[in-house]
Amino acid sequence: MTEQQHPRTGGCPMRPGTDAVPLYGAGFSDDPAKLYREMRARYGTVAPVLLDGDIPGWFVLGYRELHQVTSNPELFARDSRRWHAWEHIPEGWPLMPFVGHQPSVMFAEGAEHRRRAGAISDALTAIDQFELRQICERLADGLIDAFAGSGETDLMVHYAARLPLLVIAELFGFPATEVPELAADIAASLNADDGAIAAHQRVAARMQRLVKARRARPGADVPSRLLGHQAGLADEEVVIDLLVMMAAAQQPTANWIGNTLRLMLTDDRFAVSLSGGRRSVGQALNEVLWHDTPTQNYIGRWAARDTQLGGRRIRTGDLVILGLAAANTDPQVRPDFSEAGADGNQAHMSFSHGEHACPYPAPEIAEVIAKAAVEVLLDRLPDVMLAVPAEDLVWHPSLWMRGLVGLPVEFTPAYTPIPAMGTPGALYG
Repeated sequence: MTEQQHPRTGGCPMRPGTDAVPLYGAGFSDDPAKLYREMRARYGTVAPVLLDGDIPGWFVLGYRELHQVTSNPELFARDSRRWHAWEHIPEGWPLMPFVGHQPSVMFAEGAEHRRRAGAISDALTAIDQFELRQICERLADGLIDAFAGSGETDLMVHYAARLPLLVIAELFGFPATEVPELAADIAASLNADDGAIAAHQRVAARMQRLVKARRARPGADVPSRLLGHQAGLADEEVVIDLLVMMAAAQQPTANWIGNTLRLMLTDDRFAVSLSGGRRSVGQALNEVLWHDTPTQNYIGRWAARDTQLGGRRIRTGDLVILGLAAANTDPQVRPDFSEAGADGNQAHMSFSHGEHACPYPAPEIAEVIAKAAVEVLLDRLPDVMLAVPAEDLVWHPSLWMRGLVGLPVEFTPAYTPIPAMGTPGALYG
């Protein structure tokens, strides 16, 4: 064994005499910020870690180091087939959905990635954001109609988790009759059980039918714009990239909404003031991206050649994990880190950075959805409050996503009309 190797990591180089941090098991969801502080104090800006099954990798905690990785796609590449550990990955490995190569924009590199990502950006740029806001408000009102008369609900289950999908389904041009089953299958595909694969296959089949229909009869929707783009995308390319876009929009945006509502319901700075006003919703949304960003960590990048990062020797084919939330709290770039220090500062890494960051204008679209969701809810139910103590709220046990299992609330029941068939209230009531 060499000076910088440890037997638990299969030869992954690290500081001699130390051990890698296991990133699995219990303890991550309650206080991930504490974990990042401990890792930073022990290892610095780049830490040796173990994923499920004791698979080694490098975890990037430093803001500057994360910027370096995401700004150098030739050195820290996206194609997971570069990984030297594939022979050690067991069948059914739980993180396979994150790293298993697919012919999508996610794993494309160089000119091919620019071709695919450029088409996506152009298709999203064509969305009128004023019209998008109207769509969000209408769909949010429909969801609230379904529970406003009851005086109580779970805002994660019945609101935050549903609105992004409804909006994306409309932007994609899905028939309203298909949305309930689409929503159920997307939720099922995210579960770690035997039904997840079948659910994902049903979602893919619906997307294939949608693309085929739009190829025959284009409309004013995202799939039609991709199909008609000068990049000349094949149908199968459009299908898989639409699936990536839907997955990237659904859960992160839902958690952004939920985490913002939690902040506004639990933090005195955002409580109802004596004049009846509330602190800026946009301010709360930005603060969440700094402190409780929905996408905490991301797998990943793979070293294209031997290099140095944060004082570590990175070998060709090593896995590099992007610690987005950890970078946001790096004291080297934010020594005065505090909630108040986030005001107006949008230099966070919550949407990643560089060529493989969330493509423009997807972050702006997500913000329109999230802001409309919060503002419409506060307008409709101005006295909404938590139905349980804040400390009883439960986070999903995930190192990768930061989101609540539930957000139970109470409010004064409000009269609402009976939802018409085809509205969100009727579909999900």
